[in-house]
Amino acid sequence: MSKKKAAESVEPAEHGDAIAIDPQGELKAALAEAEKLASQNRDGYLRMAAELDNLRKRTQRDLENAHKFALESFLMELLPVRDSLEMGISAADSTAAGLKEGMDMTLKLLVTAMERAGVYELNPAKGEDFNPELHEAMAMQATAEAGPGTVLQTVQKGYQLNGRLLRPARVIVAKTPDGAA
Repeated sequence: MSKKKAAESVEPAEHGDAIAIDPQGELKAALAEAEKLASQNRDGYLRMAAELDNLRKRTQRDLENAHKFALESFLMELLPVRDSLEMGISAADSTAAGLKEGMDMTLKLLVTAMERAGVYELNPAKGEDFNPELHEAMAMQATAEAGPGTVLQTVQKGYQLNGRLLRPARVIVAKTPDGAA
């Protein structure tokens, strides 16, 4: 080895111990570290992509099942109502009072099933204020029995599902009699 090359590869002796400088070795080590980090990042990305794809598939499957079986619990509540109606029809030798009692019990089963599903009845009482968000005015009738703008009679009950209107209550609304001021 020539003196010039030996001087380049070793620090001057006056600064302490001699340290070899190998730029290619440092670059190779940095490249190996970068490749290792890139490989780890790629593995992490592939794992996250697979996990995200699995989550998307699971969510899609759950959504399809929710649509498919959305009414399952409600229908389970209605099955006893159907059974009760079928038993009532098959009881041909029953009296009118017995049939009425059976119908009343069946109606109670239906009302209970609907309430468990979040369906509630809108049946405004006479004198209750007309609410256009919940009631549909079928007619207006002049009367002194109730104040103007109040429900005079309910023609058909309405229903709400968890606070959302399914069908408005159809009502006759009172108005001021003609000639009255």
